[in-house]
Amino acid sequence: MTAPGMTAPAAGSPEPGAHDPAMRHEQAARAALIEACRTLNARGVNQGKAGNASLRWDRGARAGLLVTPSALPYERMRPDDIVWLSLDTVAGATPDDERPAVIDADGQRPSSEWRIHRDLYAALPAAAAVVHAHPPHATALACLPEIQAGGIPAFHYMVAMAGGADIRCAGYATFGTQALSDQVLAALAGRRACLMAHHGIVAWGAGLAAALALAEEVETLSRMYHLARQLGRPAVLPDDEMARVLAKFADYRPGEA
Repeated sequence: MTAPGMTAPAAGSPEPGAHDPAMRHEQAARAALIEACRTLNARGVNQGKAGNASLRWDRGARAGLLVTPSALPYERMRPDDIVWLSLDTVAGATPDDERPAVIDADGQRPSSEWRIHRDLYAALPAAAAVVHAHPPHATALACLPEIQAGGIPAFHYMVAMAGGADIRCAGYATFGTQALSDQVLAALAGRRACLMAHHGIVAWGAGLAAALALAEEVETLSRMYHLARQLGRPAVLPDDEMARVLAKFADYRPGEA
């Protein structure tokens, strides 16, 4: 699909503005987003119509993103249902109106959490894909006051995959609001993933596969931490060890950070 007023790229040439090296054309990117969401559900990281995913996708000089639509089951979703938004998209009539001022040419409405995706791409140039999901273990932990205050501690060295010595939990705000996006961005300062109080998780990566893998990793760690807490109080790795792990992870899986 080509933006209105743009000339379609020549066969075999990249679509304008692709940031994920695995995505060469917009139609392929749209299909990949749908497949990613179906994969999240199949792997138990998400359920039903919950969650959403996006890819940074510029159209010529217009910086933007492709994001899944609102309230449409993933099994019924088709590439033309995916919504393109400009990064300068603003809210509608009120600050918390979930309808953006710009909706795609086919009238599709983006996910209610479009602000989170827009704001992450605007704030994090390295982010090429964003996944938001409602995994059961991570979401259960995100309902606990202790986790909301201090996140998941370094009970396992793989906590560093989220970018720090713990996995933070963003404060609660009503879904689909700017307040929620602000909370998520604060929790993701210097990080690649976070929990969301009473809600779910967000993960970003240098490509869709990386964001998807990180979301699954956060849920796996959440399940481990839940199990460990049933047996007792998990020991926590010291800060100096986590600093060593983070330094080693800087060269781990290049291109997927």
